[in-house]
Amino acid sequence: MPMNEGPPTGRNAPPNLADYEAECAAFSWEAARAGLEGLPGGAGLNIAHEAVDRHAAGPRRERIALRALRRDGSVQEITYGALRELTGRFANLLQGLGVGPGETVFTLLGRVPELHVTAVGAWKHRSVFCPLFSAFGPEPVRTRLEIGRARVLVTTAALYRRKVEPLRAALPHLAHVLLVGLEGAAAPAGTHDFDRLLRAADARFDIPPTDPQAPALLHFTSGTTGRPKGALHVHEAVVAHHATGRLALDLHPEDIYWCTADPGWVTGISYGVIAPLTVGATLVVDEEEFDVERWYRVLQEQGVNVWYTAPTAVRMMMKYGAEVARGYDFSALRFLASVGEPLNPGAVEWGREAFGLPFHDNWWQTETGAIMIANFRAMAIRPGSMGRPVPGIEAAIVRRTGAAGVEVVEEAGVTGELALRSGWPSMFRGYLGDEARYRKCFAGGWYLSGDLARRDADGYFWFVGRADDLIKSAGHLIGPFEVESVLMEHPAVAEAGVIGKPDPMAGEIVKAFVVLKPGLVMDRDLQRQLLAHARRRLGAAVAPKEIEARPELPKTRSGKIMRRLLKAQETGQPAGDLSTLSGDA
Repeated sequence: MPMNEGPPTGRNAPPNLADYEAECAAFSWEAARAGLEGLPGGAGLNIAHEAVDRHAAGPRRERIALRALRRDGSVQEITYGALRELTGRFANLLQGLGVGPGETVFTLLGRVPELHVTAVGAWKHRSVFCPLFSAFGPEPVRTRLEIGRARVLVTTAALYRRKVEPLRAALPHLAHVLLVGLEGAAAPAGTHDFDRLLRAADARFDIPPTDPQAPALLHFTSGTTGRPKGALHVHEAVVAHHATGRLALDLHPEDIYWCTADPGWVTGISYGVIAPLTVGATLVVDEEEFDVERWYRVLQEQGVNVWYTAPTAVRMMMKYGAEVARGYDFSALRFLASVGEPLNPGAVEWGREAFGLPFHDNWWQTETGAIMIANFRAMAIRPGSMGRPVPGIEAAIVRRTGAAGVEVVEEAGVTGELALRSGWPSMFRGYLGDEARYRKCFAGGWYLSGDLARRDADGYFWFVGRADDLIKSAGHLIGPFEVESVLMEHPAVAEAGVIGKPDPMAGEIVKAFVVLKPGLVMDRDLQRQLLAHARRRLGAAVAPKEIEARPELPKTRSGKIMRRLLKAQETGQPAGDLSTLSGDA
């Protein structure tokens, strides 16, 4: 398959960030903003213009923007010029449906170019775009569509029938469902044929003036209690996406780039859509799920220069051994990066053995919107470290000193909460409908991440653990409360407590502890019923992998389940302060 024309972008291409200290000293967000074009005539800043239209209007018009590897083995290539037209059609489609600026457009799709068309087209129209993970069960999908007041949903017929149609009556704001891939089949009642409507729409769409602070992105992240949190980001976030794509991922305009993250998660949008397109790179979009030899073939056949993946995938590749990797040609690869959970030192070094390059870990969150701490190409890697702050980001280890105060820890090697000086462009602007929860994330001018870390004497940061109960499984953040609620829907379950159990492949798996109703005992048949119920309601990625019955669960005196104690008992770790424990549990 012919590659895109352009200068060599292999391992000898010079790094975008060659001198960390000099870059930090010279960097400003104002200068980073000046590196983007802005809407014509000073009409503001819009993600879609920076990602697609400005390239399509210039010499990069015929550059391949997306190279989609389809499940049927076919390859679909879309240039920046063609992507401008497709996204213009989608923006006009939304306008024709009566969708207004600021209303939410959701996707429930896998890694397909229709997702990119929907996202960029929504930004052109100044709608708010929100992706959902396609492996979610019906209840997580319903909850997020409800909180986000979904106006439009783009999905497939199969996903609609299984996960949306049974709950449609409970979603009064969902006016339009557009189905991808019908290929001439009749659309089910209450839905539209995405492809037919797209073809009928005008390809020309002039982006209206856009306030950089206008909402653009809604990403859901689970909480340890209550409903999922909808983190809202604005068009100005593109400044951070573009800067970190260049500095933290070393993206060059002529690169072939592959991000394996599911588009239902923030990485799959920030670095699977926005950042590489703003740079003008070619994105490899692979519809298939993980298969070690397939992935090696993709890297080789597509001539991938920059590869962004997850620790779970790295560990799965390690399981097959470096010998398998050595049968492939990875000479085009220049930079390997990983995100989603801490990358263990052995995995960093295994990259050298298998690919001739180390994996570069980095750290950020849904709320930060973009990479905040990274191991940069031109810097020495300290395996196991998150790296050093991105230029323009001030990070610190802090201790909370009350409801509204923090104390910065100056000493190296001390564990505390990782905090960032607020004000970077991709910082989230709120939790949808929950201003009080949003305010709790900030104190004394700092964003408090909820992650525990330490900083060494040379300014490298090291992840220690979560300050709350969130479960990180195969790169997915899972809130225990959501899983517990579904388990308690089963007629046999009186109480449920959920933790993340350490797992060598996934980082953590979801384990549930349940108290059964009187007279019931946990046998193999009931355990299978509970697992199947959770999987059906939540989806395979979120449902528990293990369920254990207990006569009672440890609780605080106020009645809250002590998940921390459950996890300590499961892992054999110290239980910590038990002063709030109720009774003898």
